[in-house]
Amino acid sequence: MSGPHFRLETRDIVREFEGKRVVDGVSLSIEPGRVTCLLGPSGCGKSTTLRIIAGVDTQTSGTIHVDGNLVCDTVYRVPPEDRAIGLIFQDFALFPHLTVGDNVGFGLSGSRADKRPRVGELLERVGLSQYMNDFPHLLSGGEQQRVALARALAPKPSIMLMDEPFSGLDNRLRDGIRDDTLALLKEEGTSVLLVTHEPEEAMRMADEIALMRNGKIVQIGAPYNIYNAPVDKAAVSFFSDVNLVKGTVRGALTETPFGEFLAPGVPDGEDIEIVFRPQHVGIDFDRNGKGPNTTSIAGTPARGVVERARFMGSESLVEFRMDHDQSLIKATVPNVFLPDAGTVMWLTVRRDKCFVFPKDGGSVVQ
Repeated sequence: MSGPHFRLETRDIVREFEGKRVVDGVSLSIEPGRVTCLLGPSGCGKSTTLRIIAGVDTQTSGTIHVDGNLVCDTVYRVPPEDRAIGLIFQDFALFPHLTVGDNVGFGLSGSRADKRPRVGELLERVGLSQYMNDFPHLLSGGEQQRVALARALAPKPSIMLMDEPFSGLDNRLRDGIRDDTLALLKEEGTSVLLVTHEPEEAMRMADEIALMRNGKIVQIGAPYNIYNAPVDKAAVSFFSDVNLVKGTVRGALTETPFGEFLAPGVPDGEDIEIVFRPQHVGIDFDRNGKGPNTTSIAGTPARGVVERARFMGSESLVEFRMDHDQSLIKATVPNVFLPDAGTVMWLTVRRDKCFVFPKDGGSVVQ
């Protein structure tokens, strides 16, 4: 039985600038109608990868394939306009001297009359039919983004590349426009590669996330798996605040103020780091009592003193100075929970939500 059909494939893409690899062996496979997010911090090589796929930059080595056909290696090169790839960038790049309708129809062949049915269809689908004859400067940022989407979709590309397309939008509008954009791309059956540095955006939009760091893809998978089975400490902390407890392995166990943790396969004497998120910290009012978020919490209670507490809207963030090493542990509690600074409390940690890593930054201990 044959494997899945990939709309877009990059195979071991490398891009060097002045001897430095800014893209280092990137391989991606995107199926038809799927959304893949290339996620990582600024400067990790995300946008350069996108530009290479689009054909506006050239790789040092590696190949790019669309529907199984080679479109680019270091010798052969299909021009960008012939790759059936659409582009949406952060600044929308609308033509100020063209009307909204002419912007949407720019990439279509034929007369204005020939283009009008497709232009009208797309403007209706993005809710901007009434602006057909207006100029872009009369539209809001969110409306301009929808025009840019309609223009990119007009030639019916099989692949859409999106480089931080929502970063310039007001936070109040962003979620709705992201959802509308995703729905339209799904309707068109377009495969999407979205570059973003925002984990929330990737989690919201992606079928698959490729986590990128220093030019390499360090982990790839469904959002749930990336979040709940991170490959290393940096992957955990990229998605949320983290707490850290250090320990030394003795007989595949590490003793901590929160009790013993398993560290199978780690040699005796090796140092490890136990990483967990604030929402997985339980708070007890006393060593044997019940606190505001102690459900399903296991482990030995450790004593801490409230340093500060802040209400964040849907939850409260409480920071504790721990007795055992004076480290700071963060805990989040649903709704309002604002204990006074100096209050003594007991913290526990969910074992099933902890990640154990070698101190040298290696992969998770299984």
